[in-house]
Amino acid sequence: MALFQAPILTDGASHSAQQFRMLVRDLSRGNEGITEGDDLKVTALATPGSQVQISDGSGIVKGRANVFQGSYAVCNVGTETLDIAPTGGTSRSDMVVLRVEDPEYEGSLDPATDQIMYFQIISGVTSTATTIPDARTAIPLARIDIPASTSIITSAMIVDLRSIANARRDRQMQLQSPGSLSTEISGSSGTYSYFSTAAGWNFVIPVWAARVKIKIEVGQIRYSTGTIFGQLRATFGASLTVQQVILDDNQGTGVRRATVVLGDNLVIPSAYRGTTQLLRLQVAGISGNAGKFSVDSSTTIIADVEFFEAPY
Repeated sequence: MALFQAPILTDGASHSAQQFRMLVRDLSRGNEGITEGDDLKVTALATPGSQVQISDGSGIVKGRANVFQGSYAVCNVGTETLDIAPTGGTSRSDMVVLRVEDPEYEGSLDPATDQIMYFQIISGVTSTATTIPDARTAIPLARIDIPASTSIITSAMIVDLRSIANARRDRQMQLQSPGSLSTEISGSSGTYSYFSTAAGWNFVIPVWAARVKIKIEVGQIRYSTGTIFGQLRATFGASLTVQQVILDDNQGTGVRRATVVLGDNLVIPSAYRGTTQLLRLQVAGISGNAGKFSVDSSTTIIADVEFFEAPY
């Protein structure tokens, strides 16, 4: 096969459908899947019945019939429903896919009159299947695990198989050095308190974010008075908490310091998307603690926060 006659959008030239499909492939970096996190989601009906519904949205489907077939830009406007056949005496798993059947490469459909892009049920896949079991040009959206003798599809039966073709990421890093010694925190009750001179950071959460990875480094936290036994964590907004780490020190009663790292992988609540939320450290003394915790002008706190796009 020779070079295409002219690049896309060359004035006066003609371009084949294949050339545009190759452009879609190149712009999507050879990936396929949905465009954004809430696209083409398969859910049960509001009143569960024998169908599932598929939300609106768009995506990319890679052609599999030919290595130079290119990729298809697909889109669904509105909500589509699909019938799911009832099971008999045994359970069954079905896969919902978005299929493209291009007669240039397969089948005999007529693009002028026929629906060559459609939702399809692949019946009888394995109960662990996450990918399409053959080489058809399609992307998987969901697997439906249906118990025996069942005709009503509920949310609990639907396993989301969507992936984002080119998921976005946004990494933000902030640091803080308290200007003075914080109020020393003591006790052994497990009650968490904020460091009075470490006000935390406000992070802007992208509207598309579904998950966040948070890493916080404290170099160095200040211990004093007696044996240290406690927990350090961080809160992110009103409802998220970064997993606590244990602070354990048995080195006398003088002032000493330690470097601590904590982190977590959290799901972003829908109400957080597009908002600004405060990330801030907390410490608690637990049973056996006899010391005090604080931060001061010799402490540096670094927050490394990365937001990820994913289906939701």
